[in-house]
Amino acid sequence: MAAMHTTARMTADDYLALPEHPDRRWLELVEGEVIVNAPTWLHNTAHSRFVAALWNWTHATPGRGAVGVPLDILLDERNVFAPDVVWYAEGRVPGRHDQPPYRLPDLAVEIRSPSTWRFDVGAKKAAYERHGLRELWLVDTAADAVLVFRRSASAVPSFDVALELGRGDVLSSPVLAGFALALDELFSES
Repeated sequence: MAAMHTTARMTADDYLALPEHPDRRWLELVEGEVIVNAPTWLHNTAHSRFVAALWNWTHATPGRGAVGVPLDILLDERNVFAPDVVWYAEGRVPGRHDQPPYRLPDLAVEIRSPSTWRFDVGAKKAAYERHGLRELWLVDTAADAVLVFRRSASAVPSFDVALELGRGDVLSSPVLAGFALALDELFSES
């Protein structure tokens, strides 16, 4: 699928009313524009490793919430995102019968795709921050780096902690007590 976005503006209601289609899972609404994600093998490898690491961590001890893969997250009337990986804290996990769109997770992970990276680091990061996301990880597979943006406390109005981690570093978070992912493993060739 080719990378593209529309030039016509659309509301979240219009976007959510689009017909079901196999390619629908690759779409997002960013500032009123439909954006098509075209992931690469490198993107999928990083995605699989994140899902596995977070799944193992959540299931190692009860009460650690739940991890999920892309699903529609409604931010406002112009933004419906589908983060590559989401994590909800215990007590905030969507119910079995809840229907999309879902509420903002506690952690969103966006992994670099050539077609969407400029949105991830720009408009999407700004919208996540504006709507109160606790923590955002932007995974730059081209630079073997993870950009971490978080709030030092829930009452803080914006991301006030910014980290850039790379090979040799371990990704962890105060939001995910006990979680640790060696970035050498995340970015390994095997």
